[in-house]
Amino acid sequence: MGQRVVISELGTQPLEAIDQFASLVDQAMPDPAQLGPRDVVIAVASATVGWVDLIMAAGMYQHVPKPPYTPGLEYAGTIAWAGAETDLVVGARVVVDPFLAGPRSLGAHRDGGFASFAIAPVEAVHAIPGALTFDQACNLFGNYETAYHCLIARGRLAAGETVLIHGASGSVGLAAVHVAKLVGATVIATGRSEAKLAIVKAQGADHVIGTQSLRDDVKRLTNGRGVDVVYDGVGGDISAASLRCVHFGARYLIVGWAATPGAVNQLPTNLIMMKGLDVLGCPTVISTVNDPSIRIARLAQIMAWVQAGQLTPYVSRTYPLAEFKAALHAKWRGELVGGAVLHP
Repeated sequence: MGQRVVISELGTQPLEAIDQFASLVDQAMPDPAQLGPRDVVIAVASATVGWVDLIMAAGMYQHVPKPPYTPGLEYAGTIAWAGAETDLVVGARVVVDPFLAGPRSLGAHRDGGFASFAIAPVEAVHAIPGALTFDQACNLFGNYETAYHCLIARGRLAAGETVLIHGASGSVGLAAVHVAKLVGATVIATGRSEAKLAIVKAQGADHVIGTQSLRDDVKRLTNGRGVDVVYDGVGGDISAASLRCVHFGARYLIVGWAATPGAVNQLPTNLIMMKGLDVLGCPTVISTVNDPSIRIARLAQIMAWVQAGQLTPYVSRTYPLAEFKAALHAKWRGELVGGAVLHP
């Protein structure tokens, strides 16, 4: 007998949903007699603690789940059972694609990995690449596909350019640091904690700075030129300030608004015009739904980096499944660096 998290109804705010409407319940191994020939049962070993899990529980994400449901967008584990129309082997180490299974997917299997067992279609099940652990593997797809889509597909970041990455200690922000360095860019990473920024620096950022004197620090580090690309997953006041840190013709990437969930964010159009900026919305999931073919190049490159040992997700903390509320609270408060994982 296992356990799983169930969110019985959506809250008006993320922590309200987690504190009032999320609970841990018993879970039996899924009955193969009730499953299809292309279904796969995963014995979950690791599930990432995601920002999207929080805002989704409050109906703030572009895809609103229908309660009751089990959160956990991305997870890894071993195959416990596989249908007759698969060629998968029981016991194989796998990671599940969050675009094709789980709460963010549009398929039939929308329960996630905050559970002892999860069901996914065979097309969502991948062998864990390279030498990644379960913890590292479940922090791969969402974080690095987002970073790649924003920086490369949308931002056209190239070797020799300089990118300003906000929220660099978060899971997607740190992935952006890794991707930017892999393509040969210079990275200026921002954050509010010196301790967390020290880890970001150790993970490859060329420069780490706070946000109190953002313009002066960026101008100093770029010899007055400004950056070529801004990667903004934070929003709020830092967004307008960043427009004063760019070189003429820079690309400004809108990745998210972690600082102001549910609020309206605004940018000054006078600065956008005078700086000749390209302001680019970068909704990775929506873009992929509109054109699934864009995944081919980014997945191939991400997997190649992993296989070559050039890309390894950073995981700072793990929790037992019973402490899922503490894990999600820590994520909401911004206490975590890189990935965090629940262990069923």
